[in-house]
Amino acid sequence: MFKRENRILVELPIPEHGDPNAMAAVQELLGGKFGEMSTLNNYMFQSFNFRGKKKLKPFYDLVASITAEEMGHVELVTTSINLLSKDNTFPGPPDITPLQAGKDARNTYQFISTAQTALVGDSMGNAWSGDNVFNSGNLVLDLLHNFFLELGARTHKMRVYEMTDHPTAREMIGYLLVRGGVHVVAYAKALEIATGVDVTKMLPVPNLDNSKFDYAKKYEEQGLDNILYTFSDTDYKDVKQIWKGQNPETGAPLKVIEGSPKGAPVPDLDDIPEQFAPGVDADDYRRIAKRLMENM
Repeated sequence: MFKRENRILVELPIPEHGDPNAMAAVQELLGGKFGEMSTLNNYMFQSFNFRGKKKLKPFYDLVASITAEEMGHVELVTTSINLLSKDNTFPGPPDITPLQAGKDARNTYQFISTAQTALVGDSMGNAWSGDNVFNSGNLVLDLLHNFFLELGARTHKMRVYEMTDHPTAREMIGYLLVRGGVHVVAYAKALEIATGVDVTKMLPVPNLDNSKFDYAKKYEEQGLDNILYTFSDTDYKDVKQIWKGQNPETGAPLKVIEGSPKGAPVPDLDDIPEQFAPGVDADDYRRIAKRLMENM
């Protein structure tokens, strides 16, 4: 089961203005082949379908706990896309063309379909597909795939970071560069325990050094590159048999934290009346409030 908390993993800056084309680029980090929808669903189905959960419990615990974190990553990227919609359009009667910014935006579908919120798709508007899920049933093959998937996800994050200087997008990417690096190392350690092979030496990709990314520095200073969360108060503790030793980049000791990060409040998105979203005006609020109070 999953237990939901009404918080996001890290606080994102509320921008004065959004950026529709940054919003489109960030979509790749959500619904692209190497986006968070792919990492979540790969690990989720691998954990659901895992054979030998008792015999191979440390590996099951690893994939299961990372699954829960990826759920939060999907929410974090989605939230950043939503914040990038701020003030891209303006309220007014239809004949003054209040959505005119959407005409020249790279992804007009976000203005037409979802009222400038996240699409379950990539940067070109293509829907995310379950074809992106790899679940072979073979432990080593799945772990190697996950290692590769995290490398691809990291590469795409670095490139989108270099495409936009919007602080909301970069804050999100800086955090995920650090946390994604944790997952790269975690799967590499799992593969080394399972096979005896250090894949980071056999396949020295990518460089996990985040020193060139200003928005990642504070998260490394907080030690988040050394922590693996169980995302459970009682279960998945055997991940400690894999997540141990030292960080290969810094030499700092690795540690498992039982539970979840503290997180941050979920931003409340403003109304966009020109998009009829949420389509509830002041009079509607009063009528709804009255109905909610009835028969209490």
